[in-house]
Amino acid sequence: MDKQQKLSLWKIAISALLLIVGLLAPLSKTAVFFVCMAAYLIVGAEVVLEAFKELFTGQAFGENLLMTIATIGAFAIQEYSEAVLVMLLYQIGELFQSMAVGKSRRAISELMELRPDSANIMRDGQLVQVHPMEVKVGMEIVVKPGEKIPLDGTVCEGNSYIDSSALTGESLPQQVGPDSLVLSGSVNTSAPLRIVVNKEFHESTATKILDMIEDIGGKKAKAESFITKFSRYYTPIVVGCAVLLALVPILVIKDAVVSEWIRRALMFLVVSCPCALVISVPLSYFGGIGCASKNGMLIKGSNTVDALSHITAVAMDKTGTLTKGELQVAAVEASSISEEKLLEYAALTEWYSDHPIAWAIKRAYGTKLECKPEKSQEIAGKGMISLLNGQRVAVGNALLMELEKAVYPAYEGVGSAVYVAIDGKYVGCILVKDQLREEAKQAIGQLRKLGVNRITMLSGDSKAAVNEVAAQLNIQAQGELLPADKVEKVEELIEANKEGKLAFVGDGINDAPVLVRADVGVAMGTIGKDAAIEAADMVIMGDDLRKLPSAILISKKVSRIVKQNIAIALVIKIGVLILSALGWSNMIMAIFADVGVMILAIINAMRTLNIKLKI
Repeated sequence: MDKQQKLSLWKIAISALLLIVGLLAPLSKTAVFFVCMAAYLIVGAEVVLEAFKELFTGQAFGENLLMTIATIGAFAIQEYSEAVLVMLLYQIGELFQSMAVGKSRRAISELMELRPDSANIMRDGQLVQVHPMEVKVGMEIVVKPGEKIPLDGTVCEGNSYIDSSALTGESLPQQVGPDSLVLSGSVNTSAPLRIVVNKEFHESTATKILDMIEDIGGKKAKAESFITKFSRYYTPIVVGCAVLLALVPILVIKDAVVSEWIRRALMFLVVSCPCALVISVPLSYFGGIGCASKNGMLIKGSNTVDALSHITAVAMDKTGTLTKGELQVAAVEASSISEEKLLEYAALTEWYSDHPIAWAIKRAYGTKLECKPEKSQEIAGKGMISLLNGQRVAVGNALLMELEKAVYPAYEGVGSAVYVAIDGKYVGCILVKDQLREEAKQAIGQLRKLGVNRITMLSGDSKAAVNEVAAQLNIQAQGELLPADKVEKVEELIEANKEGKLAFVGDGINDAPVLVRADVGVAMGTIGKDAAIEAADMVIMGDDLRKLPSAILISKKVSRIVKQNIAIALVIKIGVLILSALGWSNMIMAIFADVGVMILAIINAMRTLNIKLKI
């Protein structure tokens, strides 16, 4: 609880104590008036002052004015305790709201601590702390155990574990070493790391996330926009009705009791305060965004939460989204030597190559290569030739085999076949291809459970590669698409999916146009390109595709809670408004219809902070 909330609590306690004295102590009417006035001013002075300020700013018809008119009117008809009780319970509701918003804000503002304000660099042989803005691309920084990584970069020295839970929602530490990519905002937990900076401060992951958070407030959902417009017209109408309710019966009904009709009008005003709607609807969305951020899903605004709740179709890129985007050895087929020996010869021959296929083979071999080839030569566009233990080893494509005059069985499947020949004799091949993400099948299944039945893969990759992945996931697919083709296909899918919204998930620069065109653009954040992240409405940190169905689940539950709050508020308020007009209500019922409903709505809205993500 912050200082302002503690001060509010003290005011409420003192005011409540004075109200009890005014109600129970044997005091004269004059003394009761002064005790109740003191109690009223302690909790209500700010509201009254704010109401008078709003009269001169063009925003007069707000909840402050309604509460002020109702309570001053109660004093006018000598209902002192009721005036204090209205303002007292209103301030209790405001305290509830402040605590709820604070809890929601903390869930998001924890991310504001992602960005460190210093970086360690070597200068004249000494470790010096500087502001991250002073560090340029290509410079080396040192991150000690327990420190946050200030800038995106690549580890050049050291082995450690980093905690990236604030970025990705992943609780398990990630092991990093030389050549590992690390993101700003992650925490180095075990050993010093030397990191070569890849991005300047304003382009780093932590900075971009904070920029997105700052933009969240400006993107309102339809429900929020409706409530804002609703309050603008609703409040003056209600004030007009209350005035008519107080005046018309006095003028029309013979022997009408003036104080009774003023009392009914005041109750009418108390009930009509739209606090429950004005507070609980934005709070529900804010809580949902906070829940998502804690679990590694950065949703850029409540309008995106609203759109996610209506997703019935999803289109996805292939490489980096459904597949890992990293070539891996899928199979090793040896003819005259063992598979282990074949892989070893290939890895040694590819020793000096930086080609993605070479790296895939070296990773698959795994064991640290202890001996280098005696000679090594790269044949452009064909492969590598080396001299190992006096043997000529050729590793490459079909063109290299033809150059070596080696007879080989041609491979016609999906992926790249790397042929191996020793002294001109074919000895086997290694199949290298992109691999399906482990979580892809589970994510697709979860989407279907949530009612997303139209799932399509749109890729620029070959039709054979696309169809193979689509068959594994049992989804529709189209391959060999240019960026403009993807936009066209997404427009066709949107047209065919008029009953709901369409989300597109991608990670590359070429996905930026289609991310903008989709109803909801979702970027795979950790490996995603800056352009894709900027264009997206939601960023999945950690590149776990299962977070998309989790985000849809959160949005559906937020939408349900928003509808519940609107229904509860309107039904109770309309009911008590009618009772107040007919004289069948009292101030206690009126207070419940205002403050009580507001507190119920806030408590219900706070459920969005702890949504269970089990699908």
